[in-house]
Amino acid sequence: MADLEKIVEQLSGLTVLEAAELVKKLEEKWGVSAAAPVAVAAIAGAPAAAEAVEEKTEFDVVIKDAGPKKIEVIKVIRTLVNLSLTEAKAMAETADGKVLAAVGKDAAMDAKKKLEEAGAVIEVK
Repeated sequence: MADLEKIVEQLSGLTVLEAAELVKKLEEKWGVSAAAPVAVAAIAGAPAAAEAVEEKTEFDVVIKDAGPKKIEVIKVIRTLVNLSLTEAKAMAETADGKVLAAVGKDAAMDAKKKLEEAGAVIEVK
């Protein structure tokens, strides 16, 4: 028999993204869907299940405007993403260009802070 306490301890150390990946793998292996019980509970009228909202785990950092200090913004883009000077310049000049895509909340907020300090107008979606 598996040591359940050890398994619980290991699962507690997973990040949100790792836990989501684990759920997908278990669904595939066992041929089940973790969403089915929630859907059944919502149909049955359970108020708590109906109000449950999945927390967003992936964010896009979008540049709206490079601002007056475009060179500083280009430098920050190059530190965040491995791009050439030409590619970083093109990204800074493109409104609604994604600087980072599908990153965690901490990484998105850190990138937003750095870009805004450089003078850019940033939106995290």
